[in-house]
Amino acid sequence: MDETSLRAVGWARSLPLDSEVKAARDWARAHLEALGWTTTAPETVDAVLLTVSELVTNAHRHAHSSAQLILTWDNRCLHIAVHDASSEVPAPREPSTDRLGGRGMFLVDALADSWETRPCPHGKTVVACFRPAA
Repeated sequence: MDETSLRAVGWARSLPLDSEVKAARDWARAHLEALGWTTTAPETVDAVLLTVSELVTNAHRHAHSSAQLILTWDNRCLHIAVHDASSEVPAPREPSTDRLGGRGMFLVDALADSWETRPCPHGKTVVACFRPAA
């Protein structure tokens, strides 16, 4: 295989609005175990699972939408993508003692190596990238 070839493995799961966020974390953890990350990169696993929780929670709570969760590993980066039905773009907000929520994207921004929002015809997809520690 030459250097321009890309080999990737991925998994997808739909999480209805009434599903528990824990189901998303458990599902993601099983795939991280299959990649061997729970042994080789436990700190990254914790960051990935918190990010999964935050992105799925945002889809359910703020977009009032089911969430489509996709994990893709391309041997360089684990891409965590969550699609929802809202076109509203999330943005990190500084933590505040005046409100209970609003820290989700602040956490994603702090934990992920990178993240971005991609507009789609029927909503948006938020993608966070994680590279395991060497």
